[in-house]
Amino acid sequence: MSTNGTLLSVKDLRTYFETEDGTVKAVDGISFDLQKGETLGIVGESGSGKSVTNLSIIRLIPRPPGRIVSGEVLFHGQDIMALADDDVRKIRGKRISMIFQDPMTSLNPFMRISKQLMEITQLHLGHTKSQAYEHAIHMLELVGIPDARTRVDSYPHEFSGGMRQRVMIAMALSCQPELLIADEPTTALDVTIQAQILELIKRLKEQTGASVILITHDLGVVAGMTDHIIVMYAGKVFEQAPTSELFACPGNPYTKGLLRSVPDPAHEAGTPLYQIPGLPPDVAHLPAGCPFAPRCDRAEEICTREYPPFVQLTRELEASADDSAAAVLDESHDRQRTHRFAGSRFADDGDCFTPVDRERQVANGGDDAIRRREFDAQLFDAKNGRGSGQG
Repeated sequence: MSTNGTLLSVKDLRTYFETEDGTVKAVDGISFDLQKGETLGIVGESGSGKSVTNLSIIRLIPRPPGRIVSGEVLFHGQDIMALADDDVRKIRGKRISMIFQDPMTSLNPFMRISKQLMEITQLHLGHTKSQAYEHAIHMLELVGIPDARTRVDSYPHEFSGGMRQRVMIAMALSCQPELLIADEPTTALDVTIQAQILELIKRLKEQTGASVILITHDLGVVAGMTDHIIVMYAGKVFEQAPTSELFACPGNPYTKGLLRSVPDPAHEAGTPLYQIPGLPPDVAHLPAGCPFAPRCDRAEEICTREYPPFVQLTRELEASADDSAAAVLDESHDRQRTHRFAGSRFADDGDCFTPVDRERQVANGGDDAIRRREFDAQLFDAKNGRGSGQG
């Protein structure tokens, strides 16, 4: 990747929490890059470290019990971890903004919406009270709040869940940030509102040119909205790849399990749905070896002793790969691969899904329901041998 196009570079980030049960390694050695204008999806089960990763990026980890143990977060080449608190505040909210999971707990119930929106621009943009008030109305109009001039002085409880989430998006975009972090922005919203919120984020991203990190459990969402995906488990990156590539040919057993867990639209009634067996591990007491081994149907004895190598599956970068990665590449040379990585002893064993046609999804207007139906249909075809994923 060209450093000229890299907006954010996270290197070996580790965030731990000290608890009565021991040290919780919530984030344990995360590394990734985000390009300018790119949308990055971070997926994984609850407790995998997705939210803590992004809270660490903007240094919002509560101390105590949390602490960022090590790592670099380079934003435009400047290490956020090395900045003084006052300097971080100048970045947080202005150049990097975050949409939090639950808007009802993120918005102050005792303050009018106008006041909460005005605070941001008065602090970061130097707006006067009247300028900040007009800007607040403009932002509510931008995110689709009807009769914004009247509603701007309402309290959070007077808005519906979807409208509160729109307020949070308006707040996050008030200073036109270069990076927007959306932490499960559609949690607890019905399907119709989810589609509207996701389409809103996508449209505003295109208008502002911002980069986006989208945290979600929903593979249908990342299939239609992201350029690149990171799969996390037990505080670690298990796989990262371009979106279409990851759906076409997942390299890690955990990634494959997540994809198999997507409900099949043609599922036979009366037969059980697939689910990954067991539960995610207690990150305060991780077993030796691969943390996914107890749940993996392909685990071997060595998996309980050694953590699997993180191999690079890229023909163009074969020279920089280790022996195990080179062996994988030799077996899969006919697959025209782009830049991707997978932490697995079984990476790229030929279990490929049909590629997701991202261009066609974009041409369909970005409607979330359409994206979900297309993704489900393609996944169904692949599972039933109708795809051409073998290259």
